[in-house]
Amino acid sequence: MSNKAAPDSVHQHSAFERRAVLRIGIAVLAAAAVWFRLWEPFPAVSVIGALALVFAGWPIFREAFANLFARRMTMELSMTIAIVAAAAISEWFTALVVTLFVLLAEELEHMTIARGRMAILDLVNFVPREARVRRDGEVVTLPLAEVVPGDIVVVSPGEKVPVDGEVVSGHSYVDQSRLTGESMPAAKEVGATVFAGSINQLGLLEIATRQVGPDTSYGRIIQAVEAAEHTRAPVQKLADQLAGYLVYVALVCAVLTFLITRDIRDTISVIIVAGACGIAAGTPLAILGGIGRAARLGSIIKGGIHLETLGKVDTIVFDKTGTLTIGEPVVTRLDAAAGIDETELLRLAAIAEFHSEHPLARAVIREAEARGIAATEPDDFRYTVARGINATHAGRLILVGNRKLLAEAGVPMPADGVPDQGSEILVAADGRYLGAVTVADPLRPEAAHAVARLNDLGLRTVLLTGDVARVGQKVGARLGIAEVKSDLMPEDKHRLVRAMTARKRIVAMIGDGVNDAPALTAANVGVAMGSGTDIAQESADIVLIGNDLNKLVETVLIARQTRRIIWQNFTGTLVIDAVGIGLAAFGLLNPLMAAAIHVGSELAFILNSARLLALKATPSEKKPEEKQHLAHASS
Repeated sequence: MSNKAAPDSVHQHSAFERRAVLRIGIAVLAAAAVWFRLWEPFPAVSVIGALALVFAGWPIFREAFANLFARRMTMELSMTIAIVAAAAISEWFTALVVTLFVLLAEELEHMTIARGRMAILDLVNFVPREARVRRDGEVVTLPLAEVVPGDIVVVSPGEKVPVDGEVVSGHSYVDQSRLTGESMPAAKEVGATVFAGSINQLGLLEIATRQVGPDTSYGRIIQAVEAAEHTRAPVQKLADQLAGYLVYVALVCAVLTFLITRDIRDTISVIIVAGACGIAAGTPLAILGGIGRAARLGSIIKGGIHLETLGKVDTIVFDKTGTLTIGEPVVTRLDAAAGIDETELLRLAAIAEFHSEHPLARAVIREAEARGIAATEPDDFRYTVARGINATHAGRLILVGNRKLLAEAGVPMPADGVPDQGSEILVAADGRYLGAVTVADPLRPEAAHAVARLNDLGLRTVLLTGDVARVGQKVGARLGIAEVKSDLMPEDKHRLVRAMTARKRIVAMIGDGVNDAPALTAANVGVAMGSGTDIAQESADIVLIGNDLNKLVETVLIARQTRRIIWQNFTGTLVIDAVGIGLAAFGLLNPLMAAAIHVGSELAFILNSARLLALKATPSEKKPEEKQHLAHASS
């Protein structure tokens, strides 16, 4: 029942000392209550009752006096008034049992909140403290603090990965569910990224270290959850204010009850029955539980205020490249001219693009390598801006570029056929048209499903992209996005997001690149993809580890559930207090019944918030593939 708005200075004892006093007090109260009930005529009952009351109720009285001196109205103060009033009229049994109920409530509250904090301890303790590192040809065990980027870390089957890095040797399946929420272990081969906090399942892996400790993805999750304990969302401030107001209401109602009825027992019942401890303790517990649950799904929320705001969002704004798409162009189609083999078309295109660093050129090279086509270096290479490449190889003149390049060279081409998606690269050799290579940035496989789920939640979806209108509209239509804005510069995205918020829309913007940073900061909630740039991740309020857009949907659901639970607690507290005060004022509740109602409602609201700490996934978090087994994945 401690007031969570009170500063740490109020709590003089350590957590261990406080809990010890509570346990002793509970035992003393239980014994004393039975004794006084059996031997109430005993003359020394007042002395014994007073001593037991002071000793057992000291944690309550101490907080009450500290809050009184700090001019804060808290539940401890109102309970102290009720207990002292009962003792003053020699209602020792009532005073002791009320104190017992209050202490029981405090102990159970501490146990529940401690369970929430255990989630943080579990996160912190999960990453190993040591790592086996290959140095000077030998594998040595070092403290994690001594591992630096570039070190080769060796991880055996069954061991936890201690660093973020890239596999340089071996292959295995890795359980990274604590970071990405994936139900099935992910296959890892040379070149694959692995995360600290994941568990190696099968083979030996050697990993080149990229990040260590707090710089890892797992480290950022821990920091976010820890920070959530120290950041206060507006709804937490509202909970503290409501708790204080209810104390004033209870005291005013108690005074009115006494003036009208002159019955001290009814007056005491009014003071006891009213309480807002459930919302004062349950609100931060719900915020902590929501952020912890999101972290287990692979979504880092950087504070309770962002979780609360996400629960109220009505508009989701997407960037395209790297967010709705993979972010890496690939060859999606080869259209060879009559009599030309696709392999020859791709080989000549790869030769011409050999020295180019353009993303489309890199896609052509990768596709050739994937098909086992040897792309050799051209004899001569010349790039023309906004046109393409002129190259020579083995005496042949190769042209790779757009229609303007081939038209200026006098190469006959088929009618203009704009691809449905992506960019068209035309290829010609020795004045003859050979065909076209279409390169596109493919949509993420889960993008359509994620957007559909967001639409089903009643959210308005918007796409802001720098691509031409044709590409933007096709992507929007394929994904079911309600509104598409194309041909945008970064400052245009920022302006449009600001305009939405100015119209009182609550906007979440999700992006991954440097050009998304201004829009991320302009939104009510900025969400960055885990594969995005450092600038985007620093600008964002939420970071998705694992780049799965379904995690955005799950995070929205968690935020809504958190907000719903908090308002359930608010509503329940107001209803129970109103009914309880009315019954007590009319003499229908004695102090013991009032204490039972007070404690019972408090525990109900705390346990309601504690539902968010459950490890079991909600139906919306489950996936069909969860029914599969690792043996099936590795077969």
